[in-house]
Amino acid sequence: MIFEIKHITTYQYQEYVSLCHNLAMLTPRNTRNQICHESHITIHPVPEVLDEHLDFFGNKVFYFVVEQEHNKLTVTVISRVEKIVPEPALAVAEISWEAALELMNNPGEEELEIKQFAGSTDFTNPDDRIRDFAMVSFRPDRPLFDVVIELMQRIHYEFSFTPGFTTVSTPLATVMKERKGVCQDFAHLAISCIHAMGLPARYVSGYIETHAPAGKEKLTGVDASHAWFSVYIPGMGWVDFDPTNNKIPTEQYIIVGWGRDYFDIVPLKGVIMSSSPHKLKVAVDVKRVTTV
Repeated sequence: MIFEIKHITTYQYQEYVSLCHNLAMLTPRNTRNQICHESHITIHPVPEVLDEHLDFFGNKVFYFVVEQEHNKLTVTVISRVEKIVPEPALAVAEISWEAALELMNNPGEEELEIKQFAGSTDFTNPDDRIRDFAMVSFRPDRPLFDVVIELMQRIHYEFSFTPGFTTVSTPLATVMKERKGVCQDFAHLAISCIHAMGLPARYVSGYIETHAPAGKEKLTGVDASHAWFSVYIPGMGWVDFDPTNNKIPTEQYIIVGWGRDYFDIVPLKGVIMSSSPHKLKVAVDVKRVTTV
């Protein structure tokens, strides 16, 4: 299954900007079920500096600098990704969450790398309300997989998907109080709940293929970046969960990268030499194609 993803980010500035430094994290990474065959970035105005590297988590990062005056910045990334339909799933691991926690507390060589995702960031640090919410699902002697499935379902049904209510800096305390947010809020909340119990979880950023309503043509640019979370389950490895859609991600999900929270995998961020306001527009298309 081959997908072509086109992601266009446009900044329109009220006044001319003389200098900007930016980091773009928009290239899908390779995983056991995903191969990024090609990915091209086009920037206008053409940057004087353009470098790429892998960050601490193995995500591809483009660093670029535009040193000429401009009042509009456009970053376009076009990628072609092959999704490998996984073999029939192995039996779900029955390891309890307590046994998984014991393994994390006495890690072997493999678990040491995983354990880094058990530590909370300032943004995912659980408070008492989040711990209480988590403990409803973390009942004694339950398989960890079953616990996380239930946690995902509870977030989906107990919280309202409300675009525009939160920003990327809205604290989880507000999300918990108001019981609403968007995909990155729900991913952060789930991660915080997992961390509250001492277990590893990571934030995953990417895209999801969407479909037009029956009888209507899909509009250009209506797709968007998406976020979900992943939990390490001994005997299964990293398993992804999407509380926004209440499902385990399928081949329709394209992974760009992962980290501890949103701020480890921001699609595009930077610093500009200007004090004037700007407008941001993002257009994303995810479509199936027939050839690699």
